[in-house]
Amino acid sequence: MSIFREYDIRGIYEENLTKESVFAIGFGLGKRVLQAGETSIAIGYDARTHSPILYEWLKDGILLSGVEVVFMGMIPTPVAYFATFQNQNLKSSIMITGSHNPPQYNGFKITISQKPFYGEQIQQLGREIASSNVAYVPASKAAVEVDMLGQYQAFFIKHFSRLKDFPYEVVFDYGNGVGAIGLEPVLKALNIKHISLFETPDGTFPNHHPDPSEEKNLRDVKAAMKSRQVPIGIAFDGDADRVALMSENHNYKGDEMAILFAKDMAKHIASPVVIGEVKCSQVMYDEINRIGKAVMYKTGHSNLKTKLKELNAHLAAEMSGHIFFNDRYFGYDDALYAALRALELFLEMTPAQMESFINALPKLYSTDEEKIATTEEKKFGQIAALQKALENPPADFPHTQEIITIDGVRVIFDNGWALVRASNTTPVLVTRFEATSQKDLECYKQQVLRLLDL
Repeated sequence: MSIFREYDIRGIYEENLTKESVFAIGFGLGKRVLQAGETSIAIGYDARTHSPILYEWLKDGILLSGVEVVFMGMIPTPVAYFATFQNQNLKSSIMITGSHNPPQYNGFKITISQKPFYGEQIQQLGREIASSNVAYVPASKAAVEVDMLGQYQAFFIKHFSRLKDFPYEVVFDYGNGVGAIGLEPVLKALNIKHISLFETPDGTFPNHHPDPSEEKNLRDVKAAMKSRQVPIGIAFDGDADRVALMSENHNYKGDEMAILFAKDMAKHIASPVVIGEVKCSQVMYDEINRIGKAVMYKTGHSNLKTKLKELNAHLAAEMSGHIFFNDRYFGYDDALYAALRALELFLEMTPAQMESFINALPKLYSTDEEKIATTEEKKFGQIAALQKALENPPADFPHTQEIITIDGVRVIFDNGWALVRASNTTPVLVTRFEATSQKDLECYKQQVLRLLDL
């Protein structure tokens, strides 16, 4: 059951992603596609060395269920989402990817009837497989092949025609993931001058770990920007659904990108609705509420996709770089699309002007996302215990204005906030703190961590 996570299925090749388990997953997902009234599902995979093998096992299970398999080959994850919006008879997809995990990991990101398959749906599938005895049977039927990547690129070339002959050079760091196979032909067609780093897909990730939310993984792109005097840098994770944006003196976090995109949207949308997650800065919520409406919701790409559709919001953003556009696009996290939307911003303001805009926002002191090791068995109980402790805090505890519990505990103080939440994917508690002064920041952090049952 350990491979059945909150947002996807993820494990280690040949340890818990075996021929039998993957075949059973395919069979179970095929049945769910049929239950949704669909008859086919599109499958693609990332650059990991074992992805083609997992595809064969998964495909055979799906075909046994009676569902047709449409094979897309090696693609970025957003192409798998894109596929579900291009054909009336193809609304489900599976992306075989380990995302930003180490090379031995792999897994499945699943969409059924254009909706994320996650949470209790994945847990139920896991329980069903654990109690079943489905035996592997090689499929006698072949998959149908389709060039969805070509359709995706053609859409981008038309959609972003105003970027033709873009006035600045850009450094792109693909981290040996699959982003380049999606984006490079588009950059060439639009004549966007650029430098590409680690563009060759390599599932062993020989240059650096493909996680742009970690500062250490941005050293190469920043070094290239500095040595070549390039004003804009963009980096992607392994399957190209998370993006990092940099200019000469600034690395734009997910919430800062949300402010920039919302500000740009306000030119053609009267009051843009933007969803953020609980780790986003209060500055983001305040700034977006000045031009539209900001909504706070749970962390997690499946949660945000679902909430975006529910509210018919225009944009959603995670600190980690998942950016979801429902304005001019289909409402899922696509780092390649977000990168090109980011370049459009530079048609309206120079990199220096963008930095000036961000630097003029209210100055707050904040910690990065910090993780506290715990266990799968204890983590949610620790959050419940913290909520209980906050009902009757110590006499010297800072004054509390509000406690938000949509995802863990976000405590609103007079001069800032504290967040403690249980990760849905790993055995850790995730914390973040923000305040108007360094002194208050340290105080809030010390006082909240003191209440944690560690």
